[in-house]
Order: sequence, then C-alpha cells, then structure tokens
Amino acid sequence: MEITQSFLNQLPLQDKAAIVCGHHFWFTHENLKYGIKKVMMTDGPSGLRKQSSSGDALGINNSVQAVSFPASALTACSFDRRSIEALGEHLGQAARAEQISLLLGPGVNIKRSPLAGRNFEYFSEDPYLTGEMGVAYVNGVQSQHVGVSVKHFAANNRENQRFTASSDVDERSLREIYLAAFEKIVKKAAPATLMCSYNALNGTLNSQNHWLLTDVLRQEWGFDGLVMSDWGAVADHTAAIKAGLDLEMPGKGAESEQEIIDAVHDGTLDEHQLDNSVRRVLRTVHQWPAPESSMDYDLEEQHQFARQLAANSMVLLKNKNQTLPIDQNETVAVLGELAVKPRFQGGGSSHVNAYRVSIPYDEISQRSNAIYGQGYQLADETTHEALIEQALEVAKDADKVIIFAGYPESYESEGFDKQKMTLPTNQIELIKAVSQMGKPVVVVLQNGSAVEMPWIDQVSAVLETYLAGETVGEATADVLYGDVNPSGKLAETFPLKLEDNPTFGTFGMDHDHERYHEGIYVGYRYYDVKQKNVLFPFGYGLSYTKFDYQNIRIRVTGNRVRVQFDVTNVGDRSGQAVAEIYVANQVSEVEKPIRELKNFDKVDLAPGETRTVTAILTDRDLSWYNQDQGRWQCDAGNYAIQIGTSSRNLVLSQVIKFTPIRQPHVQITENTYVGELQKYPELQSALIDSGLDAVIQRVTQESDSARLLENMPLRAGVMIGIDRAMVSRFLQLANQNNGYNG
Repeated sequence: MEITQSFLNQLPLQDKAAIVCGHHFWFTHENLKYGIKKVMMTDGPSGLRKQSSSGDALGINNSVQAVSFPASALTACSFDRRSIEALGEHLGQAARAEQISLLLGPGVNIKRSPLAGRNFEYFSEDPYLTGEMGVAYVNGVQSQHVGVSVKHFAANNRENQRFTASSDVDERSLREIYLAAFEKIVKKAAPATLMCSYNALNGTLNSQNHWLLTDVLRQEWGFDGLVMSDWGAVADHTAAIKAGLDLEMPGKGAESEQEIIDAVHDGTLDEHQLDNSVRRVLRTVHQWPAPESSMDYDLEEQHQFARQLAANSMVLLKNKNQTLPIDQNETVAVLGELAVKPRFQGGGSSHVNAYRVSIPYDEISQRSNAIYGQGYQLADETTHEALIEQALEVAKDADKVIIFAGYPESYESEGFDKQKMTLPTNQIELIKAVSQMGKPVVVVLQNGSAVEMPWIDQVSAVLETYLAGETVGEATADVLYGDVNPSGKLAETFPLKLEDNPTFGTFGMDHDHERYHEGIYVGYRYYDVKQKNVLFPFGYGLSYTKFDYQNIRIRVTGNRVRVQFDVTNVGDRSGQAVAEIYVANQVSEVEKPIRELKNFDKVDLAPGETRTVTAILTDRDLSWYNQDQGRWQCDAGNYAIQIGTSSRNLVLSQVIKFTPIRQPHVQITENTYVGELQKYPELQSALIDSGLDAVIQRVTQESDSARLLENMPLRAGVMIGIDRAMVSRFLQLANQNNGYNG
C-alpha cells in the first residue's frame, strides 16, 4: 500500500487526527472504510508483556504467559552479539505468535548513575557496547517480521520527576555518550520506530524537540521510521507533531484528536505537517502487519535458550582458592530468602507473566546434599537474630556456604530512583556473621545495578547474576557447579562506594533539572581519568580457565585499522574468552578519556586451543565530537590500540600513526595555534604560499624558540616575525581550501 498524497487528500481531517493518536492503550487507529488496519504493540525488552484485557503502563493488569528472559543488565555482560541477536529472534517469534506488530524495546539509555531506578533495563555505561548490543537485538527481532521501538530517546537517565525534569548536557557529551547508541542503531539496523522519552533536553521536552526529532534524527541520521511518544509523554500535541513526533501513545481519545483538528483550523498546525506524521504511521502499519490469528510457539525451547543466555552472561567477580565450581559431593548450606523467592526480573513495564520459574535452592538440592536457612526477610531490613542463628546452625556442618543476596524489588523499579547502592542491612549482617565461621562462603547476587561490597574481603567467591530471568535457578546452578564456565564481563563499573561516582551529591537533587556536570566522563571514563580505585572495573569477569593473549598485528589501510591478535586457552577447561579492544587518543588537544572501548569479540576455546581475533576500527572510532564546528573530528597522529580483559587490565598494546584519508574541514582563525598548523596536510600549500612556512621552519630549527609555537596563536605571530599581511593571506587561502569563507 503506497501512502500517496492523493490518498491523504481523501482522508477527512478528523480521521487524520485519529491516526496520530493511540487507541485502546496498545493499538493504532483502525479505519476499515479507507482500508486502514490497526496494529498492536506491547512491552518486551526482556519478555513479552501482552495484556489480554484492558491495558496499563506498569504491568498491573495480567498479561499473557511468556518466557521471562534475562534483563539487559545481564545480557550485556555476555559481550556476545550473536547471543543478543538470538534473543531478539526469540522475542520476535513470541511477539509474532501473539499477533504483535511492534515490540517496545530495546532500552539503550546510558547508565550514568548507579542510583537510576531503571538501570536493569539498560545495557551499559558505555555507548559502544550499548550500540552493538542494540543493533544485534533490533536485527534479531525484526528478522521475525516484528518491528521494534528503540527507547527512550534521549538522555533519559533518571526516574524521579521523569515527566518534567530537564537533562542539561553539553552537545559533545550528548553526541559521544548519550546519542551514540541511538545513532548506530538507526544507521545499522533501521529500526521500525523510536520512542521519545518523557524528559526535557536542555529545557525542551523531547516530545516537542525539533532539534532532536527532526534535525538530528531525520535530517542528519536519515531515520525514515515512526517516532512515537512514551506513554503520557506528550504535553502539547500540536507542538509535538510540528517537532517531528508521529504518534501520541496511548492517546487521550477525543481530546487528543480535537487538539489536532483545532490546531489545523486556527492555522497553528499546517495540514501538510500533519500529513507527514499520518504517512509515517500508515507506512509503519503497512510494513509491520501481524498474522491474522495467534499461533503456538515452543515456550520450552525459549526457556532453554533463556537458561543458556543467562548462564553465559553471569559474571564471576571473585573466586579465591578456586572455591567454585562446587563439587557435587560437597555438602552446601544455602542461605537467604532470595534462594527460594528469587528476584529474576525488573518491575514496571518490563514485568513478564513468566512461563516457568526455576528456584535456585531446588536446583542446588538436585546436585548436592543441601540444606536451607532463611537468614533474613525480604520484606524489610530488620535484622532478626533468630534467623541468623538458624543460618549459622545450618552452615555448621556444610563444606561450603552459598548466600543469596540482592536488592528487593522495592529498591529499584521503573518510576523511581534508588536511595543507596548497599544491600539491605539484614543481608549484610548475615554475610558478616557467616563469614566469621571460617568456611568458604559464596555470595550470589540478584540485583539490577552495581552494589557496594564492604564485605568483599570476608567471602571466598562472588557470582553476579543480575536479574537472570525465569531460569534463574537452573542457570545459577549451571555456573556454580561448572556445567557452564562463566564468561560474562561487567558492562558497568562497580565503584568502591557511591560517593566515588561522578554524579554523587547532584543526581536527582534538583526537582526540575538534572545537570550533567561530569560531561563525557561517565563510568570508567571518569574513574580512569581521576585515577580512582574501583571495586571491579568495566569489562571485568573471571573464568574457570585462563587465557593468554599474544602476537598483536595492526595494519592501517585508508580510514580502516585492522587489528589482529591470538588468544590461547592455557587452562584445563573449555571456555569463552572476551577480548576487549580499546583506543587511547594520544594526539587530540582536547579533554578526552584515557581510553575507550571500540570493539570486542567473544571466542570459544578448548584447552590448549589458539584462535586469531580480527577486528576493524574506522576513523569514526578514532573521532571526537567538535561541538564548536558541529562535526565529528578525527585528528592525524598517534593512537594506542590496547587489548584488555577489562578497562584496567591491558595485556597487549601498540601505538599507530593514523592519518585520515578524507581530512575533515578545519576552520582556521587568528586564535589557531601556530603549532597545530603542520598537523593538517591540506594546509601545507597555504602555509607555503603565504610565507608562513618559512618562518615556522626557521623558528623550529632554533631549539630555544621551538616550544613557543605550541602556545602561540596566529594573532601573536609578530613575536616571531609573522606580519599581519602574512596572517590575512594565510587565513584566506586556508579557509578557502577547506570550504569556509574566511
């Protein structure tokens, strides 16, 4: 169905107004007279949440039964594009079977603060990893003929006052950190829709932010899909349509439609602008039709996939004296209410009516002689000495103790932010008491984001499972007993304490504004530049085997850098190695991170096996955003290519000299420093023709004066014999050659 202008001209204004409004909470408008069918959308970042009756935004009403997959906080730790694409395929299959056209996910906002209540739903603190995971997810879902809605666009990094607060952030930080994943997904995966967020950006609500929705998203990135609002995000429907929003969700019924009709009648909204949104809604409905009837799909197969994905994403944080894996002949004490009442998914719109939840204690009991002790109550933080005494009695005769700990759902959910990042007091007291027994203690964490661990030195092992989905019991046992060799890597930094995070003391403190004082220094970028000790760095994770990295080879060809190195499994177990590739910019004279993740790969290796990893970097991977000139800039000079097993454990490194083939336009002014001019080959003819080159060469040869050039702008060149006529001539030639008019 081609959405022609002649077709749009046939539609009455009232019908057009209805088309840009959601209907019955989850549907688009249906008009059979004009052949317009409705489509249904539903939440589903980590499992389908199709509501079979009247809808609601936060999962209060019952939804159909579906597999609850691991939350994105865990799946990102897989560092495995193939697994995330397979997750998308499974979600797409479930959605199609339930006649869903649009799945509302993935969430790709950056984890700026560990207190953000919705961190469990997002991938990472790092934009590169987030973008790669997002591309794989979108490709997987849409391969099943189900569209996605990438969310929440953009800079939606806190929950408190999320409908009104303004995220105030400079453009370089916005581009490099908060928009980068969205840009990559738009350009590489062509998502069906994007969902704009509740918050304002630098004072303008995102639902009516023309710069964000039109200038950047459509005109700059080339997005041609649908932009919908988050549920209830539209404050001014007319302003939203004019800014580039297409579909208000869930819609306010006749009120929403009348707003548009009145705006067209009084001239506030040009009907051609309305037509643009109508066209995009109808095109989306046409491109992503649902099957005519629901169908069965293999829930058990999806369950088993979820188990594999969860186990391969869990992160082994500590393993003193090879406490793990557990031998099945060992007697274990299993402590903590989370062992029998696991927290396996996030609250709010990502809540799933799970198909079959496995219980950690039940799975452990099937493998070992195990006995359970409650230890604490999830309902509150009160320490009950009787429960701790019971736990100590249970642990008395055990070979090893497994304590299940984590954040209760009341700590973190959509709709509000956390107050702290420590475990409940009663859980901490249990860990301390049991650790004093002198037995090997394993702590298994169930949580949506980073945790402080003042007790870390008192325990033998820590396994991070985040929110592992409905297979939490099976997957956790698979790793604890060595059926799966852990290979997850942290997708966020764990600071020693909340006070170490750059947002501490400012996050959520202003009712109306969230000021991004830290700029580009988010996550490991901040901890590295400030040289702060951390509990566990970004990209960190242990294995039951060991890997060796050797023989780095790098070749620069045009604007591409090919990186190769060898990885060998030098242990006695098969395992998966995650190779992280970082870039350290050593040339650009701007504030910049110490290093940034720019690629990664995950390889399966049998004991003694060696494989070669090959990765490609581009000039964009070596670029920074020049907000003064409104462009990405790649500078010619030295870059260190670093191979790491975390952001702080670099095992291979090589410095390359990189000169982009297509040099960016460089605007030269009287404030440009003389020492910078020779970095740009395209300026050489202007230097020679103006006579500046001869002066610079003379000064360079005088060792006492050479350093002057580094800190001398052109306007001060008289100090070394550069006259005004020479400067004017050079500026004219340099900027003319680079596309500027002086």
